Amino acid sequence: MSGSVAAVSVAVRASELTREFQVPEREPGVANALRSLVRRRTRTVRAVEGVTFDIAAGEVVGFLGPNGAGKTTTIKMLAGLLHPTSGSATVLGQVPSRREHTYLRRIALVMGNRRMLAWDLPALDSYELRRAVYSIPSGHFTTTRDELIERFEIGTLVTKPVRNLSLGERMKVELVGALLHEPELLFLDEPTLGLDVSTQLRLRHFVADYNRRTGATVLLTSHYMADVQALAERVLVIAGGALVYDGRLDQLTEGVDSTRILNVTLAEAADLAGYGEVVGVEGTKVALRVDRRATAATTARLMDAFDVLDLTVVDPPIEEVVAALFDRGTG
Repeated sequence: MSGSVAAVSVAVRASELTREFQVPEREPGVANALRSLVRRRTRTVRAVEGVTFDIAAGEVVGFLGPNGAGKTTTIKMLAGLLHPTSGSATVLGQVPSRREHTYLRRIALVMGNRRMLAWDLPALDSYELRRAVYSIPSGHFTTTRDELIERFEIGTLVTKPVRNLSLGERMKVELVGALLHEPELLFLDEPTLGLDVSTQLRLRHFVADYNRRTGATVLLTSHYMADVQALAERVLVIAGGALVYDGRLDQLTEGVDSTRILNVTLAEAADLAGYGEVVGVEGTKVALRVDRRATAATTARLMDAFDVLDLTVVDPPIEEVVAALFDRGTG
């Protein structure tokens, strides 16, 4: 497969991006249901509020947030499926909401909870339709299609109607379909949903390789932190519709969680409650949460007081740090 690096240095630019929805409201009961037919009441829900960020061409960025935080709404605005209520976005130098053909042929959107291939047709038929839509030369299309089918080991799946595939199988054929026109920018919304562990790993390797070989930009959302950790050095965290973090993944803990975890293995079991918060015990192995600034002093105290066979210092699990950012955004 071949590809090209986006011609702009900034692939994605969101500026004060905001999206509101009008949601109908009514009180329970038959009378209120009848009344709502004549006079419908609505309330305004702001799904995304003033989100601003840039993504450089060729960058892989993780987009994290709890359910309902605004991730998918943001991606839909960037992909041109939704118009912003206010603010603006440019992607690959174009305005997504205009949905120009020259824009749409440069991007791909894969949503783990949505099907994009014809339900009653084999994937191969839908692939042929995409070849026609994107005007892909026949020879090049065949080479690209066959390479993707081989990489994802879906040769036995693409001849079956999509409705007969499991969720994991469907996700694989959907991803292959999205890459047939070799997009410069991938919006991946929960791409590993329903996949087994080995297929998740294969998909991560493939996305990383696609980014490396073609220079494609990737914006990835996933509830599996392993996906983000494997692919992205930078993450955006959204909570309550607002961006609460934009920076390196390995710096998430700084300023969010002021603790570290000491994993201590003792020669004999002992109570270490006086040295920090005991967060795990397995025989003579104890996990202690301590203040980051007291790490060295606590380590020295433990070494002086006990026969320590092994001691390691690690940051808290990334899931805990992200959860703390979610709470900060909604609190």
